[in-house]
Amino acid sequence: MSPRRNRPRGGESHDERPGPASGRYGGGGGTESWQGEEWSVRPVSGASAQGKRYRCPGCDQEIPSGVPHLVTWPEFGGIDDRRHWHKACWNAKDRRTTRVQRSRNAPRH
Repeated sequence: MSPRRNRPRGGESHDERPGPASGRYGGGGGTESWQGEEWSVRPVSGASAQGKRYRCPGCDQEIPSGVPHLVTWPEFGGIDDRRHWHKACWNAKDRRTTRVQRSRNAPRH
């Protein structure tokens, strides 16, 4: 048996492969409507934020360093309005309650 070829046969180049990269982490961003506002949503790989940890506003859990996630901010917001979300939490934001229950000793970020 011969080894598997990792390169495409024929004239297909890397740029001609089908499938958008925008759905993947690290691809381009976009805008979405939520709570009557336009939000900029950008996927990040998490590799550039080594040593940083963020708290997801959707589940109130920590996003460890190096974990892919989304960064969102209101269209007309400033740098202080950015929030880091798990991708699943952002997708489920309309199905969650507005009040997150925290334990007594949980930090308030």
